[in-house]
Amino acid sequence: MSKLFNSLKLGSSVLKNRLVMPPMTRSRAGNGEIATEMMADYYAQRASAGLIVSEGTQISQQGRGYAWTPGIHSEEQIEGWQKVTRKVHENGGVIYAQLWHVGRVSHNSLQPGNQAPVSSSEIVAEGVKVFIDPDNKGPEAGVGEMIQHSKPRALTIPEIKEIVKDYTNAAVNALEAGFDGVEGHAANGYLINQFIDSNANNRNDEYGGCLENRLRFLKEVISAVANEIGADLVGVRLAPFTTLQGAVDATPETTYLEAAKILNEIGVGYIHIAEADWDDAPGSPETFKKELRNVFKGVIIYAGHYTKEKAEQALALGWADMIGFGRDFIANPDLPYRLENNLKLNQGDKDTYFGGGAKGYTDYPTYE
Repeated sequence: MSKLFNSLKLGSSVLKNRLVMPPMTRSRAGNGEIATEMMADYYAQRASAGLIVSEGTQISQQGRGYAWTPGIHSEEQIEGWQKVTRKVHENGGVIYAQLWHVGRVSHNSLQPGNQAPVSSSEIVAEGVKVFIDPDNKGPEAGVGEMIQHSKPRALTIPEIKEIVKDYTNAAVNALEAGFDGVEGHAANGYLINQFIDSNANNRNDEYGGCLENRLRFLKEVISAVANEIGADLVGVRLAPFTTLQGAVDATPETTYLEAAKILNEIGVGYIHIAEADWDDAPGSPETFKKELRNVFKGVIIYAGHYTKEKAEQALALGWADMIGFGRDFIANPDLPYRLENNLKLNQGDKDTYFGGGAKGYTDYPTYE
């Protein structure tokens, strides 16, 4: 029997199925990085997912790395997200906010006072580009520029402590905005990942060098958020085996199993593993999946290039409790219904994934 459509308890919510709509940047936030009514419609259309995790939502202006992405650090941004969570809840959905600080993956023009972006270290990831809107045409124009990220500067220890506070404040704001919980983005080469992965961190203080030190920022951020809003309302996204945004670790299995032990001690509600999502992409090693299940006692989510069959197998083997379906949720607002009834899926329009208006965003049809 398939477990994919069984309910599951997560935090204070009972999820109607094991399908996750994972965080996907769609670059449609309004002026002031504020969530819009169109974004509310988009998420509400997909409320049949067991769990929705919002697109990456920056915890501060310093945490911003791309044009047209939303924030969660101002009153206006909280009010914008309230429109989203209200509509999702009206449609019976559960939605968490992904808390995002991009670190070095930014450009001076997006930073306060055109300052350099910040990171664990002054290391440039060559070839890693960010999206800017130099002429301020806005998301509906869908026109911008991909540009090499600016050279970062290394954070001081006092600055690190302030960013931990920014994460905590963002979590409080997320609950005020009506989110059911939060997910800390520690994957895909962004700030927390820049502390964890060995080739992105050349510090020689308490936040660099040995594994314990490289995991310190993750531990401090997630502990602070958990202490503020409750650990059961906190998830964490990790990407042990991808090399996105130039973040590579020399010993990923060792590093990320130790991270999982820390998160288990904190008592977070879930770990969300981001796997490579292109065709024929390698998954996580079986040895890692088995050991992760041993060391982490909460909910485990995998997201990558999953089909219904692969998802059911992962659940049956016990490696995962939930599975994320990314691009399929973009094109199929009623994806759980289609999968449960073995119906044909819509195909997504890649040209409208980032920026633009309703086309390729809220106009995908449900199954007739």
